This record gives sequence, structure tokens and C-alpha cells, in this order.
Amino acid sequence: MTDRTAMNIVAFLSTCTSFTEDAASIINTGRSAIIRNLNESMQPQWADLLRDWHDDLVWWARHGGPRLIVILVVTFVFIRMLGLLTRQVIELSQKRSLRGAPRTQQIKTLAGVIHSAGVFAILFVAIMQTLELFSIDIKPLLASAGIVGVAIGFGAQTLVKDVINGFFILAENQFEVGDTIRTGTVSGTVEEITMRRTTLRDSDGTLHIVPNGAIQIVSNMTRDWSQVTLHVTADYSENSDRVVQIIKDVASEFYNDPAFHDDMVAEPDVPGIERVTGQEVDYLMTVKVRPGQQYAVARELRRRIKTAFEKNNIRAAAPTQVYIGQLPGPAK
Repeated sequence: MTDRTAMNIVAFLSTCTSFTEDAASIINTGRSAIIRNLNESMQPQWADLLRDWHDDLVWWARHGGPRLIVILVVTFVFIRMLGLLTRQVIELSQKRSLRGAPRTQQIKTLAGVIHSAGVFAILFVAIMQTLELFSIDIKPLLASAGIVGVAIGFGAQTLVKDVINGFFILAENQFEVGDTIRTGTVSGTVEEITMRRTTLRDSDGTLHIVPNGAIQIVSNMTRDWSQVTLHVTADYSENSDRVVQIIKDVASEFYNDPAFHDDMVAEPDVPGIERVTGQEVDYLMTVKVRPGQQYAVARELRRRIKTAFEKNNIRAAAPTQVYIGQLPGPAK
């Protein structure tokens, strides 16, 4: 390569370098000018935006902030008061309940439902009030909640009916665990009561699960006291005054027996003859007993009456006999 060619190459590279430097300088100058122009044009807008934010924040701190604090404090106080009230009701029921744990458990269930519903209502109102502080329109939310509530009501009417009826069963104390009730075509001892259903166990051991919404009429056979009604039959030929006196003696002895005295509410009553049918006379005895004791009392009374009749030679009534046959035809 000649010296002249080398000099030309060096000159070309120098020219390119100078051109590149000039182009970079022009780009930097243009970029600076563009940035300066953008800053000059956007600065008032950002300033206005920041000023608006500052004014809104100051206004909210003066007006919305105190209201939010009041809402939070009132919500907290109401929830605490509701919790205190439900606890007081449970404690009072534990002191006054005569049936002990079953009734207390029912009241706990009822108090829990009331507490949950109350907390939900308080929080719902607090949230709606808080949204208004942030300028959020709550009307669409309320309308949507109403539509959802109607849809749920139509879709779960049976469940809602069961829960509402169960609530009133617990609130009115229509029956308790351990009571013997009859509702509809089933009867038995109540084993469990929830907001949705009632579980019964009949004398055969069959378990009946009854939805509370299906309970229309309840017959409580063990509320406060139960009554034993005994029909004692004797032969028509026996002296009625003597039979009545024997039954009264048995009743008096039974009432004074310490083993059964606490099971009875009042002394047994022997009104006298209930009815006369054919060759038998029916004598009536009634005894008021404590709930659930009627079966044991009735069995013991029947045993003692039978023993007394055997001791005093009182003949039991013979069942009326009916003969069915064919009369002989006329002699030919």
C-alpha cells in the first residue's frame, strides 16, 4: 500500500469521525430542547394535579377523616355491646334453666345466630357509610344486593322456611331436648334441635328427622308435668265402694313411698267408676308426675293394684264373650 493511499484512508476516517461527532451533538441538542419544551408544557398540568390532590386530601382530612373515625368507633362499640348482651343471656340461662345443659345449649345456638346476624347488619351499615365518604355511589350496590336476596329467597325458600321456623321454636321454647312430642304423624323423644331440623326417637328406637318447616302443630307430652291415666277393671259383682277404697289405699301408699314420691307432682286421685260395660266395671285413677316419669309410675301402680286385688280376692273383669254359631233348623 502506498503512502498516498494510507493518507486518503486516514483522511476519510477523520471525516467520518467528525461527522459522527457532529450528528451526536445535534441529537443531544435536539433531545435537550424537546425535554425542556415538554417540561415547560407539562409542569403547569402536574402542578394543577398535585394542587387538586392536596386540596382534596386537606378537605377529606377535615371532614371525612373524623366521620370515618366516628363510624369505626361506633361500629366497634355496637359489636362489643352485642357480644356482651349475648353472653349475659347465656349466663342468665345457665343460672335459671331447670333442664340444665340441653336448654343452655339451645340458648347458646339462638344467641349465636342473633350475634352473627347483628354483627353482619352492623358491618353492612358501617361499610355503606364508609363508601359514601369516598364518594362511591351505593345505590347500585344496594340494588344488586336486593336482587341477589330475592334470587336466594326464591331458590332456597324451603331452607329459609326451616331456619325461620327453627328460630321461633328455640326462641319460644316450644320443646326441649328430652321432651316427648308429637308432630304430624310421628312422635318420640327429642334428641337434637338445630336451626334446620329436629331429631326424634320413638319407642321402637326409630330415628325421625323432621325439617322445622314441616312442623305445624306440636303436642308436647312432657312439658312441666305429665299425667298417668289408669283404667282399672273389676268384675261387675264386686262391691264398688270396696274396690275404690282398695285403689285409694294403693295410691296413698304409693305416694308416701320415698322411692317414688319425688316423681309425682300431686297425690294420686281416684274419682271412682269411669264406665260399666257388660260384666266389667272400669275404675279411673289419675296421677300427675314429673316429665318423663309417667311410664315408670304407671308400671309400678299396675303391679301394686294387681297385688292388692289378689290379696283382697277381687276378681278381675272377664272379657265379654260373644258366641257365634248356627241355630238348629226346624224339625221335619
